[in-house]
Amino acid sequence: MKSGFRLTLSALALALAGACATTPAAPPALKAADYAAILSDPARSEADKKDDAARKPAEVLDFVQVRPGDVILEMEVGRGWFTDILSTAVGTTGRIITQNPKEFAYSGPAMAARKAAGRLTNVTETTTPFDRLEAADGSVDKVLWMLGPHELYYTPKDSPGLGDPARSYAEIARVLKPGGVFIAMDHAAAAGAPTTTGGTIHRIDPAVVLASAASAGLVLEARSDILANPEDDRSKMVFDATIRRHTDQFLFRFRKSK
Repeated sequence: MKSGFRLTLSALALALAGACATTPAAPPALKAADYAAILSDPARSEADKKDDAARKPAEVLDFVQVRPGDVILEMEVGRGWFTDILSTAVGTTGRIITQNPKEFAYSGPAMAARKAAGRLTNVTETTTPFDRLEAADGSVDKVLWMLGPHELYYTPKDSPGLGDPARSYAEIARVLKPGGVFIAMDHAAAAGAPTTTGGTIHRIDPAVVLASAASAGLVLEARSDILANPEDDRSKMVFDATIRRHTDQFLFRFRKSK
């Protein structure tokens, strides 16, 4: 009996070893230098390229740790500036799910123009409030919200609002895989500023985002000052010509622990 039991254990060990040997390792995350070819792609629009110096996409996405094959849900994609870069970065084995509230109607034509130019072939568009994301539980590797969390406190004309803040962060946690990453980037308001700045000057106190993410069970893993600007006093509307494209911006990386 003991001999047969040992043989059974040996066979099981060999089977497990074989299974492990055939499981492909996750590809490494792209580094800042890897984005050079993506950003210099002749098919990329000149309008997009003009924003590179101010928005620093290679450095930002290095912080995000994008991997080929990633499934990424990008919230509030606007005209798709980051979407275009992400679509190439995740490759043919990856997928991007974009989200915009219906109130941001300007996004549709911009995204349609990119697709008409042969871009975004791995992108699926969705139109939902921030608190109702169209993705299954635990189905995405990363959720990105670039320059957008303040919109939770902005109510467009003739709109009931773009999403409940607590439910929106809960939705982010819901769709992430265990160990998945949430990236939050936005225009910083002054410390202690009320959330109403999201609807007036389109900024948010970074502490609000930190607390909201923590309440949803997302753990802060890293922060970056890539887009920090200490000369911005955080009081001006982000569209003010004296500060536009150069606002003081925070960048956080959170992880879903389970």
